[in-house]
This record gives sequence, C-alpha cells and structure tokens, in this order.
Amino acid sequence: MRSLISRVTLVAALAAGLASCGPKGETVTADDMTQGNPNAKVTVVEYASASCSHCAEWNEDVYPAFKAKYIDTGKVNYVYREILTPPQEVAAASFLMARCAGKDKYFQVVDSVYRAQHQMFQTGQFREGLLSVAQSAGMSEEQFNACVSDEKALKALNDRVEKYSKEAKIQGTPTFVVNGKKVGSEEGGARTLAELDAAIAEASK
Repeated sequence: MRSLISRVTLVAALAAGLASCGPKGETVTADDMTQGNPNAKVTVVEYASASCSHCAEWNEDVYPAFKAKYIDTGKVNYVYREILTPPQEVAAASFLMARCAGKDKYFQVVDSVYRAQHQMFQTGQFREGLLSVAQSAGMSEEQFNACVSDEKALKALNDRVEKYSKEAKIQGTPTFVVNGKKVGSEEGGARTLAELDAAIAEASK
C-alpha cells in the first residue's frame, strides 16, 4: 500500500494546481463509470475520492434518493470520476480494486469502501479494510494484491486524475457538474438533493 504513495503524490499535486480551462465534463468516454440513461438530456458528473469523508457522507445521505429519482428512472446519465485526496494511496487502491471487480460491481465496491471508511480511518487498518471489501466482491487476497500493485492500471488512473483536474478545475471533492455547469461553489462540497434538483431542472429546459 505505502509503495503507492510516491507514485500518486505527483498526481495529487497536479490536482491541486489547477489549469485555466472552464468546466467541461459533458463528453463521456469508455473510461468513465456510469449509471442511468446514456442518452438522457442531462448528464450529472460527480468528481469524488474514495478517501474523502464528505463524499462518503453524500453517498450515504443523498445518493440513495438521487439514484431513485434520477438514475433508476433514466432521467439522467450519472458519471462518477475519480480524484485522489489524502491519504492518496488509499483512494488509489480503492479505485484500482473497484475497477478490477468489473463495471457491474464498480459502484457496489465504491459504496462498500465509503461504508468502511470511518472504521479504517479510526483504526488505521486500511489494507485490511480494503481487502475485506475486495473479498466481499468475490476477489481473493492474491487478486487484490495483484490489482492494487498493477503499474499500468495505476498510470491510467493517474492520467485520468490529471485530465479531470485540469479540464474541470477540480478544487475539492465532491464536485458536481450538471451539463458542464458546476453546482455550488468552485471549491466543491457535498450538495443537497434540492440543489441538484434545481440544477437538473435548469439543465432540462
């Protein structure tokens, strides 16, 4: 786990130093993890980190209602994009593991990481916590170890983080972008369902 630190620190620094581009994010690629209707008029992009406590809170408090109202009904195309926040090695390992589990289990794994996050932070047993999540998703310890040490996958993750951070000017997580327009402040932060309702309604006009 700790061997990942040096390789992701540079990306974290790049994420903090922002480019001058305005928010984009409407173009969904094969690298994106998505839910909902890919042909929906409204695309909601969440830039989030698996080690971000505010992201975990939003996942628990708002996401279920958001999913029921907009994703399950096909009203939006929801796109989840990975950002690395401290401890970066935990966020990186979480995302590598989620992708190794497969697209059909990706969101399940990320949800499990969020739910395990508080205990991992309290105990400091990050590897044990992530391994438990991996095993619950059907991965063996050997597969987990191979997954989180995959240099090619880590480089691809780093490249995505750098690209997202520059293009969408991500200053904090979670940040929500609805049809290319950021919801709330430039610094990001968890958004209420009412705030997202208003942004989606405006984008739907």
